[in-house]
Amino acid sequence: MNLLHPSSWKNYELLDSGNFEKLERFGKVTLIRPEPQAIWEPVLSESEWIKQAYAHFTREQKDHYRFGEEVKGGWNKLKPTQDHWQIEYQYQTLNLNLRLALTGFGHVGLFPEQGSNWNFIYDTITSWKTKKSRVLNLFAYTGAASVVARAAGAEVTHVDASRPGLNWANQNMQLNQLSDIRWVYEDALKFVKREVKRGNKYNGIIMDPPPYGRGPEGEKWTLQEKLNELIQLSSQLLEPTPSFFILSMYAAGLSSLVGLNVVRTHFPHVAPTSGELFLKSKTGRDLPMGTFLRFNR
Repeated sequence: MNLLHPSSWKNYELLDSGNFEKLERFGKVTLIRPEPQAIWEPVLSESEWIKQAYAHFTREQKDHYRFGEEVKGGWNKLKPTQDHWQIEYQYQTLNLNLRLALTGFGHVGLFPEQGSNWNFIYDTITSWKTKKSRVLNLFAYTGAASVVARAAGAEVTHVDASRPGLNWANQNMQLNQLSDIRWVYEDALKFVKREVKRGNKYNGIIMDPPPYGRGPEGEKWTLQEKLNELIQLSSQLLEPTPSFFILSMYAAGLSSLVGLNVVRTHFPHVAPTSGELFLKSKTGRDLPMGTFLRFNR
């Protein structure tokens, strides 16, 4: 199993974790947020966490939540800070600017562990000799991966079932002086089914499906029930070559072998790389952040 962490970050740090929380620095803003996998005790003292943090988000549930889902909780500001700011991410010739915000559900608009996948997307697309490539980003959240693919020169279709998420992604596109990302407000599985019927093809498919969720028309999504169908349909959308595929999953209890077996079923002639994503901690308590699988050809 491969362990992958985003080594290119300069403006993000995991400072400590424990007691079901994490202490993180996003640029100049340090936050305390829930983390259900941090079942150990923190290294730094509680007073040190409070000293460093600008705001602390607490909620009753210990589960992982994706964009737009209701939670019980809120931010307690410990120091004066703005509700939104920007962060930079640099990799080779990629200079990415992303909008962050203190949202009502505890997220800030960024999954920092995805930095490794951003590098992979950028390297893959820029290495292709073709002048035109098409990338599909499903469950695309606030669009960091969409912006990276567009910056690398691809035509990008960004699909998400949250209007606030689409608006946020559009802001991220504009922050990076880019244009012409195609925004699709729809249930991801329903969109993929229609694309298969249309005979459309993509050179890259990116997906980070939540454990569960709802589409715009109340469509129910459950990862364990729908993933196999989604991957099967995606295999019909992906060009033979040049192409790449990325699957990320944050679902407690699901091994990286789950994604590997599903992908091998529907892409029998590829050799994927798979394993765990993690955030490297300054205190040595590295934090698991779900599984990944990817390949290019």
